[in-house]
Amino acid sequence: MCLTNVFCHEIFVAISAIACMAGLALLWSRKPSDDETEATESILLKMSFSYWLVYCVAFGVQKLIVPDWENVTGTLRLTTTLSYLLTFSCIVCLPLHKFAVHEIEE
Repeated sequence: MCLTNVFCHEIFVAISAIACMAGLALLWSRKPSDDETEATESILLKMSFSYWLVYCVAFGVQKLIVPDWENVTGTLRLTTTLSYLLTFSCIVCLPLHKFAVHEIEE
């Protein structure tokens, strides 16, 4: 059991960074398909993993840098916020894309 919620979040971010690298490696090892919908889904998945990996790296660097460097920590906070929102938007777009393709086929 974790001692504090902050420590648990740091462990979660470290584990998810490793999972993102594994996911990106699996996605890039696949053969590109000729189907446009599968290519779009693959791109959305790659973008979600990439944005989340940027979040993990920025979060880790933010924890390692001295708090006195206000300019750097402010930039890292902005980076973590934007990458978090971009990850969320990619995750939301994936089922919406599947729904839109399903509607067109019918």
